[in-house]
Amino acid sequence: MLIDQEAKIYKTYVVTICFVVALSLSGVFLGMTIRTRSLIIEELVAHSRAYFETIVATRLWNASYGGVYVEKKPGVQSNPFYPNPDLQTKDGRTFTIRNPAMMTREVAGFIGKEKDFSFHITSKKLINPNNTPDSFELKALDLFERGRKEVYEIDTMNNKKYFRFMGPLHIKKDCLTCHAEMGYKEGDVRGGISVTYNIDEVINKLYTNGIFITTSAIATIVLLLSVLWLLTKRLMLKISDTRKELEVMAITDTLTETYNRRYLMERFEEEFDRAKRLQKGLACMLLDVDRFKSINDKHGHQIGDEVLREIADSIKRSVRKYDIVARYGGEEFMVVSPETGLDSAMLLAERIRSEIKSITIKEIKVTSSIGVTTFRTSDENIDDIIRRADENLYAAKSAGRDCCRSS
Repeated sequence: MLIDQEAKIYKTYVVTICFVVALSLSGVFLGMTIRTRSLIIEELVAHSRAYFETIVATRLWNASYGGVYVEKKPGVQSNPFYPNPDLQTKDGRTFTIRNPAMMTREVAGFIGKEKDFSFHITSKKLINPNNTPDSFELKALDLFERGRKEVYEIDTMNNKKYFRFMGPLHIKKDCLTCHAEMGYKEGDVRGGISVTYNIDEVINKLYTNGIFITTSAIATIVLLLSVLWLLTKRLMLKISDTRKELEVMAITDTLTETYNRRYLMERFEEEFDRAKRLQKGLACMLLDVDRFKSINDKHGHQIGDEVLREIADSIKRSVRKYDIVARYGGEEFMVVSPETGLDSAMLLAERIRSEIKSITIKEIKVTSSIGVTTFRTSDENIDDIIRRADENLYAAKSAGRDCCRSS
């Protein structure tokens, strides 16, 4: 249950980290996309503003001269909205005036025929109905009256994308010649000029760039999340292995690699409760290495430690997988054997004693004494069992050592 809870915590942690990383990277790439689009729009506005200002400058040049005259050749019409537009010369030629408005409209028509680009002069107070504003221009004119300096948008016409820009036309002193009678004053917004040009190529590049950024974002996120998942997985395994090692260390005697006394007592309590509840057998064997102090004194503690390790290995080889083998203290070992009666426990104790007797280290013969007992219904706790096993161990030593005693 604890392992499952730990795994769930790790998974939640990894999923959270991956979500935060994916969200952060998505935000970065989305910001790049938005910023790229913003820069392109700014560039389009700058180009449009340059077109607009060029047209306005040309109009001002025209207005500063009070209009300019062009020769009235075939196809050239007089301005029907201008009083006395024609002028005769002494050589018989006719010239007709082109004021700023008419010049702007004619140049716009000429450019519109040559390129996918156009501009249009318009106003709410019309003199020439050809200058009637469309919906975009009408909206822009309303905004100019509220103080807006320029208006722009991307529009679709005939399945093509166009950038539309419009700036206001303010009444200058030279403009009053034509527009004073309409109630305008110097500085008023007389109308505006809209600039329209095709941006399909720009939109296609923007779309391609968007696909590239999206693909790069997905690839980067997948790569980083994969690396993050792999590193986290390895970290989780390392933590899990470390935790298991710590758990083993917490219940293991480091010298003999048997269970330590604390874990022995916990498991003994569990098996005692089980035996008492189910009325099953439970055996306890308390083993002591004979004359171990003399081995330490004569051969040193390193040899003594080696003897203890060999004895522990011998005991573990002799018992069943579910028997509990622990270092009880010093040179004493305890074996708790669930579902085992006294006769079986004595057979196991004799096998252990015999295996230990076969151990020879540095020509040292090793023997052991073992006290054996089993669970009784009158036992109140494991201390009763341990006490009897200790008494039987003492009896084995009193009988000359290298033997087993039981009760």
